[in-house]
Amino acid sequence: QEIVSGENEEESNGVNLMEFSDEILLHILSYVPCTDLVLNVRRTCRKLATLCLDKSLTHTVLLQKDYKVNKDKVKQLMRDIGKEIYQLNMAGCYWLPSSTIDHVTRCKNLVKLNLSGCHITSLRLSKMLSTLQHLRSLAIDVNPGFDASQLSSECKATLSRVSELKQTLYTPSYGVVPCCTSLEKLLLYFEILDRSREGFMLSGQLMVGESNVPHYQNLRVFYARLAPGYVNQEVVRLYLAVLSDRTPENLHAFLISAPGSFAETGATKNLLDSMARNVRLDALQLPKAWINGSGLLQHLKFNNPFYFSFSRCSLSGGHLIQRVINGGKDLKSLTSLNLSGCVHCLAPESLFRKAEDDIDSSILESLVASCCNLRHLNLSAAHHHSSESIGNHLCQLLSRLKHLLSLALPVCSITDVAANVEKPPTASHLVPQTFGRKVRIGIQTYPRNLGDQANQKIESSVFWALMGSLRFLETLEIIGSSFSSAMPRNEPAIRNSLPPCVRAQNVGDSEVAAISQVTYLQSLTLAQLPNILTGSGLINIGLQCQHLRTLSLANLGMMGKVVYMSALMDMLKHCKCLRDLRLEQPYFCAGAQFFQALSHCSALQRLCIVSRSGTLQSDAVMSFMANCLEVIMCHMFMGESLTVCKNLQQSLVRSFQADRPALNVVIFPLLHEDLTEVIRDVPMRHLDEITLFKSRVAEEPPNLWW
Repeated sequence: QEIVSGENEEESNGVNLMEFSDEILLHILSYVPCTDLVLNVRRTCRKLATLCLDKSLTHTVLLQKDYKVNKDKVKQLMRDIGKEIYQLNMAGCYWLPSSTIDHVTRCKNLVKLNLSGCHITSLRLSKMLSTLQHLRSLAIDVNPGFDASQLSSECKATLSRVSELKQTLYTPSYGVVPCCTSLEKLLLYFEILDRSREGFMLSGQLMVGESNVPHYQNLRVFYARLAPGYVNQEVVRLYLAVLSDRTPENLHAFLISAPGSFAETGATKNLLDSMARNVRLDALQLPKAWINGSGLLQHLKFNNPFYFSFSRCSLSGGHLIQRVINGGKDLKSLTSLNLSGCVHCLAPESLFRKAEDDIDSSILESLVASCCNLRHLNLSAAHHHSSESIGNHLCQLLSRLKHLLSLALPVCSITDVAANVEKPPTASHLVPQTFGRKVRIGIQTYPRNLGDQANQKIESSVFWALMGSLRFLETLEIIGSSFSSAMPRNEPAIRNSLPPCVRAQNVGDSEVAAISQVTYLQSLTLAQLPNILTGSGLINIGLQCQHLRTLSLANLGMMGKVVYMSALMDMLKHCKCLRDLRLEQPYFCAGAQFFQALSHCSALQRLCIVSRSGTLQSDAVMSFMANCLEVIMCHMFMGESLTVCKNLQQSLVRSFQADRPALNVVIFPLLHEDLTEVIRDVPMRHLDEITLFKSRVAEEPPNLWW
C-alpha cells in the first residue's frame, strides 16, 4: 500500500509545463509561429498571455513560410503587436492580396522589412514607407507598371535613410535605388524576361523619368544575380555604369552571378581596374568572361575574405593557389568557396589538359590546409578524378575539413580508384544510359539494413570514410558531372541527356548507404548515379537521417525504368521531417502505392515531379492531397495529355484552395511547347528553391540577407 500510494503521489506531482521558469518557456515558445502565439497560445492562460507578448518573441516576426497565414490573421497580428515589431519578414507571401500591405503601417518602429515576392504597387509602397521613419533595411519587387514618380516626399525621406536594399526586378527599372542615398548594401535580382506575354521583344532601356543616378558613395556590398536573357545583362550594365565612374572606397564585397556569356566591356574593365587600385575585398564573384584569360586576380587585393565564387571559370589550380590563396598562405577567414564548373581548378595548368585527366592532389591539399575553416564547398559540374596515389584521394583530403556544413561533389569524384582499375565491367555497366528497349539484367542484391552493410567492404571505401568524418554536415549534393535537368529555365524541355562519366559507373547503392552516417543531414541531392540497382541505400538514409527536410533525386540507375521505386517507398515511411521532395526520373509512375507511402511524410509541404513519359493517377493525387494537410505546392511535369493535366489541376484547386490559401498547383505535360509560359507564373520562391534543378551549395555568401 505504501508503494502504491507513493506511485500515486508521484503521478499527481508530475511535471507541469507552467512550473518551468520563464526563460525555459520563452525558449520553447520561440519555436512557435508568431501568428499562433499572438492569436491562439496567449489566450490559454494569464501566464502565457504575458509571455507570448515578451519582446524577445515580438521583436522579429517571420511570416515567410507560414503558409497558413491569411489577410485576416495579418490584420489582427498587426493590430495586437504592430508597435512591438522591429523586424518583419513577409518574403514569398505571394498568396496575400496587395491590400494586406496596408496593415504594415501599424508597425511604426520597423527597422527591417522584407516584402520580396509580395504584390505591391507604387502607390501602396509610397503610403506604407511614408509612415516607417525608422526603416533601415528594405526588400521589395519591382513589377511592370512601377512608377517612381508616384512616390511621395515622405516616402523618399524614408528611403534616403535606408542602408540595406534588396530589389527583385521584373521590368527594366532603377526601382527605388536612386532614392536610397545612404546605401551600404545593395542586392539586385534580375528576373526580366526577353519577351512579353504577347510575344514582343523587350528592351533593356529604362522607363521615361528614371534617369536619376544611383548613389553608391557609401556602398560596402554590391550583389547582382541575373536570370538568363540579354535584357537582364543590359539593365545590370546601367547599374554598373555609375560604379565604373567612381568606385566606393568602403566596398568590400562585389558579386555578380551571371549564367552563360556576359561579355566584359570598357566600362566594366575600368570598374575592375579601379577596384584593383582602391579597394580590398572580403567577397568576390565575377562572370566567367571577366576572369578567363585576364590577370585580374593577380591585381585584386583581399583583406579577410570569407567568400569566393569562381563558378564556370577556366581557372587553373596553379592560378588558384598563387593568386587567390597566396601560395598556400593562411586563409582561415574563408568560410565559403564555390568552384562549381571549374574543370581545371585542381590541376596545375589548363592549356594542354583534358577535363577527364586526374587532378593534382597537392593543389587540393594546399587548399584544404590553407582554408581549414571552410563551411561550404562546391566542387560540382566537373570531372575531379583522383590518381592511384595512396592517401591522396579527393575524399581523403576533404575529410580534414571538420567544419563543413554543406558540400557538393561530382559523382565521379567519390569512386575508389582501385574499384575502377581492378573491377571488370559488369552487365549493369554495359546497359545503355539512354531511352529505348529495356534490357533484362541480373540484379545484385544489397542488404536492406545498415548492420549488414557494415559487414561488407563498403566501410573501407574512401567515400564511406569521408561521410563518417563529416558528422555535422547539413547539406550534401552528389551530382553527375554531365547531368542537366530535363526542365531548364527559359527553354523547351531537354529531350536527351548526356551519358555519365565512365568513372561514375561504379557509384551506386553502397555509396548511397554511406550517406546514412551523416545523422544531422537536412538536405540531400543525388543526381545521375548510374549504378543504382535497388536503391537499398535510400532506406538506410530514411532510418538514420531523421532530420532530413529536403530530398532531391534525379536520374538514378537505368533510364528506362525506375529501379529504386520500392526502396524509395520504404524510405519515405521514415521521413517524418521531410518538407520538400523533388523527383526527376523518366518513366516515373506516380500511382496509388507511391502516394500512399508519401502520405507518411506528415510534414511535407512541397512536391515536384519531373518525368518524361511519366504517368500519374488522378485519384491517387487527390487522395494524397486530402490526407496530407500541410502540402501547399504540387508541381508535376509528366507525359500525360494536356486534358488530363488540366482536369487534375482544376480539381485540386477547386477542392483545396479555400483551406490552403498558399496552394500552388501546376500539372502540365513536360514536352508541351507552352511549358515556358506556364513556368513564368510559378511564384519565384518555389521556382528558385525546388522546381528548377541547380546546385545550391555556396551559391551565395552566407547570411547575405536575413
